[in-house]
Amino acid sequence: ALSWAALLGGATHRLASAQDASPGRLVVVFLRGAYDGLSAFVPHADPNYTQLRRATAIPAPDGTAQTALKLDNTFALHPALAPLLPLWQQGVLAFVPASGLPGAVRSHFEAQHYWEIGQPGKNSAGNGWLNTLAGGSTPRALGVGEANPEILRGAAPVKLVARGQAATRTGVLANDRARQALMDLYAGSDTLGGAFQQGADSRMDTARTLEQATMMAASEMQAADNGAGNVAGLRLDVRHLATLMRQDRSLRVGFLSAGGWDTHANQGGVSGTLANNLGNLAQALVALRAEFTQPGDVIAVVSEFGRTAAENG
Repeated sequence: ALSWAALLGGATHRLASAQDASPGRLVVVFLRGAYDGLSAFVPHADPNYTQLRRATAIPAPDGTAQTALKLDNTFALHPALAPLLPLWQQGVLAFVPASGLPGAVRSHFEAQHYWEIGQPGKNSAGNGWLNTLAGGSTPRALGVGEANPEILRGAAPVKLVARGQAATRTGVLANDRARQALMDLYAGSDTLGGAFQQGADSRMDTARTLEQATMMAASEMQAADNGAGNVAGLRLDVRHLATLMRQDRSLRVGFLSAGGWDTHANQGGVSGTLANNLGNLAQALVALRAEFTQPGDVIAVVSEFGRTAAENG
């Protein structure tokens, strides 16, 4: 099985201090469900590839839209990833094939857990490595989409934003009486009360920021909302993450995730389920790259593992 990382930006990443004039920023995009690296980055020069994949192989590059896009004499891009080709040509896109955990793991949940805490083989709870990287006593990490991703759990406070349009809504917190009732409920505990106050303030502030951005780009936002599934959702989450990290430069670490990569059946080849997912991912990455172009900025795309080289049922 294969996992991969696509890196966009500087060759190295340094999480600088808040006082640094030109800090690098890191955005991690997690493809949950194990994406097929051999279809995304096609080993077109390997004769075993087409022998092992009679139905799902991506044809070797011949310059047409129904074949892979040549990167070098060994690898080519899935045609659905065509929006990323200019980034490769500019020298800001790289991929790492045949990388992964030191031991074979067939459980998505175990593999994701190991990867998020950065400790292969440890089944007990642990701090997320992005939380450790961010550090500090004020939020320097932003997670968009998941309620409480393990990769961001830990002692350092983080800013968490709901997925999609829910990020622009304040919910019950917008009601003064309801908010005060919740504050009274936690008043007996300094720890819980402080945590709730911090979370409530963050939610209100985030919703206001994103609502203003939405009003300024209403027509563009509506176009993203019309799509269904992971693609439109990821692109909207990208917009929210970029907006919040642009307005708050103390946020140096960002986290996004997208599901739907567990393509056990009907994966397809040049077209199909995986091709649709890759096309949506490419658009989201191009949008991310447009926002994170400063020296030291890095976008890393990862998955817990990949598909087997040989096709199965």
